[in-house]
Amino acid sequence: MALHRKLAALMALKPDVAVLSECASPERLAERLSASALACEPVWIGANRDKGLAVLAFNGYRARLADDVYRKSLRFIAPVRIEGPLRFNLLAVWAQNFSDGIRRKRQPGPLRLALTRDYGAFLHEGPAIVAGDFNNNLFWDRPGYLVNHAHTVMLLESYGLVSAYHHARGEAQGSESEPTLYWRDRRKEGPTYHIDYIFMPRTWVADIREMTVGRFEDWCATGFSDHVPLVVDVAAIRSAV
Repeated sequence: MALHRKLAALMALKPDVAVLSECASPERLAERLSASALACEPVWIGANRDKGLAVLAFNGYRARLADDVYRKSLRFIAPVRIEGPLRFNLLAVWAQNFSDGIRRKRQPGPLRLALTRDYGAFLHEGPAIVAGDFNNNLFWDRPGYLVNHAHTVMLLESYGLVSAYHHARGEAQGSESEPTLYWRDRRKEGPTYHIDYIFMPRTWVADIREMTVGRFEDWCATGFSDHVPLVVDVAAIRSAV
């Protein structure tokens, strides 16, 4: 939240495309930022103008909500078409699981519904990325629950998508050494979890130049957020369309 206070820190990452949870609407941001400060037209979905899901594009990239396939019933899952030097489809995620009442075994959760029911064709149109706050990890998986993170990983792999972090670090799902969430107390010693992900085409991972996880000192200790950014830098993609 309060992107107007954190915009300089975001821009210091020099993003081409950024997925932001708990982001104010473009109209709300316009009230708090100068006309030229954001330098892009965000894609934004949500009902609370102070707290939605946004996709920002810079450096010659443009983001456009795929209105032809967008399903409002999945409140914070946004199908976005990215155009620019590299064209791809982006499924931006801020998954509401436990906070949205997903507590029973047979409740699939929004991301599973997105992958199995609503956005399969969108992800098959061409190169695709699924990225954002999944609010999930193998750590919380329980036998038989449809919302389990292991199911999500298998579904994403069926689309030919792999986690940039796990590929770059050589770590297994559920055994992450670098957290993306410093939950509740915002203290370095915890509790901490890895719940933010970038799943990208398996054919692209050889072109990853750098994969970084933000430092606690830069993002949490400063009061910016209880999350730190997950950033992947990819070289020119030979398989781009």
